[in-house]
Amino acid sequence: MTSLTLRSSGLVQRRTEASRNAADKDRPSGQEDHEPRRGDEPDDDDTGDSKETRLTLMEEVLLLGLKDREVICKSDAPTGDVLLDEALKHIKDTQPPETVQSWIELLSGETWNPLKLHYQLRNVRERLAKNLVEKGVLTTEKQNFLLFDMTTHPLTNNNIKQRLIKKVQEAVLDKWVNDPHRMEKRLLALIFLAHSSDVLENAFAPLLDDQYDLAMKRVRQLLELEPEGESMKANTNELLWAVVAAFTK
Repeated sequence: MTSLTLRSSGLVQRRTEASRNAADKDRPSGQEDHEPRRGDEPDDDDTGDSKETRLTLMEEVLLLGLKDREVICKSDAPTGDVLLDEALKHIKDTQPPETVQSWIELLSGETWNPLKLHYQLRNVRERLAKNLVEKGVLTTEKQNFLLFDMTTHPLTNNNIKQRLIKKVQEAVLDKWVNDPHRMEKRLLALIFLAHSSDVLENAFAPLLDDQYDLAMKRVRQLLELEPEGESMKANTNELLWAVVAAFTK
């Protein structure tokens, strides 16, 4: 029997400036702090990773939820991603059409209608993890737990995760534009989905106190937007705001 398990749960503990100062006091003189700070990360061009390693939004949300040492439709054309294509097929073959809210409940299995349980996407987390294994971000290990063999997926390419964290941080700090309609739509969707999945905090955990407070303040600004009103503005993505409305209701 195999299943994807997490060795530990909860958010990454955020190191405050006070905790860093306390650690500095306890460190023997002459010993430098080699912990990476914000701004010390290597540029994307210097990491040596292939720029062809492109992750889906769901894979990025899953990656934000993993700790560094954690073991444990506008078109119905195929996307090449098995999970997305499975969802598209359900949507295309269903008449009369369902609402965005209904599809989120059906695909996630959060429905009380036993006649529609077949719409639920199965083993999503493990399938996403296997995608990340194929892309060289995670690896697969077997762990014997009493009478059961457990499949685990440790992080193997931390550079990709750090670039993802940096991208999310910059979206609400250095590159903040104070207008969701001027933000890159995919990044905006990632922020909303990561928040709904309770993993957005992981991207902000390494920040200093003032940066953390500012980042969270701007995230709250996004969460307090009225999706219906935003969807009626010019040059907007109505589907994106319909999904936001479903997750933030």
